Amino acid sequence: MALTAISRNVVKKVLAVETPEGAGALVRRSIGSMTLRNLTPFLMLDHFHVSEGAGFPDHPHRGQATVTYMLEGSSQHEDSAGHKGTIHAGGVQWMCAGKGIIHAEMPISLNRRVFNHKASEPLLTILFLQYKMVDPSYQELGPDQIPVAYPAGHDGPVEVRVLSGKSHGVESPVRPLGGCWFFHITFSKDGEMFQHIPAGWTSFLYIWKGVLTVGSDETVVSEFHTAVLSASADQTGVKLSGKEETELVLVAGEPLDQTVFQYGPFVMTSREEIQKTLIDYQSGKNGFERAHTWKSEIAHK
Repeated sequence: MALTAISRNVVKKVLAVETPEGAGALVRRSIGSMTLRNLTPFLMLDHFHVSEGAGFPDHPHRGQATVTYMLEGSSQHEDSAGHKGTIHAGGVQWMCAGKGIIHAEMPISLNRRVFNHKASEPLLTILFLQYKMVDPSYQELGPDQIPVAYPAGHDGPVEVRVLSGKSHGVESPVRPLGGCWFFHITFSKDGEMFQHIPAGWTSFLYIWKGVLTVGSDETVVSEFHTAVLSASADQTGVKLSGKEETELVLVAGEPLDQTVFQYGPFVMTSREEIQKTLIDYQSGKNGFERAHTWKSEIAHK
């Protein structure tokens, strides 16, 4: 039986202001900023612009996952567990840091024009809690492996790249720990669509190009804003109406019923766990055995 299309509405809008971060990167942060500290299960939403030679050299993680989605260019990655590779424009990587890992990301291939953007190096990263302390793991999809849905047909105004989850009969092969749906939505011309979202899940959208009206009350959301959506029990999804060349990500996740303690790159459920993590990192044990000896090749060329 088809679900009735009752739309969620915008309950909060946050402008992501560009600020310096890392080694030469500029970031627009909404979730994780002072105006939107966290949004369970999501801890951070960053939209990066990285200049030539800049990036994110060796740094530790524990207790979280990162989702890196390349809008343009490419990014090399490497970690202390021996995993390395390149995420190309239009590709996505889900990394579970688990019990501990040292990681580096260094964007490359400047001036590559993809998805009708100007030549630059943006990427989106979402960080969110994991459910258990597992070994580090990855799920990756290249640009040609991400399935695409067309809510109004191939000649319609809307394209949905399904990075995870389900949209209009199309399902991603990605299986993240816990529930998380992630869509890149493009309006090639003025149009509208309705995206179903599981009941009770936290949801938000981030728009970096164009203008969008959201929900039954038609709230206007402009570029570089994150819009947090309502989650009433009877709301089955969200109605989106976009102008030509509007682009955004729509993300929904299953909330976590647990306390969040975050200290830099470490995310745990208690202050004691954070203290133990700091001791493990300083001592080089329990996932951080190579913390003080390993150096990535990509950050030390």
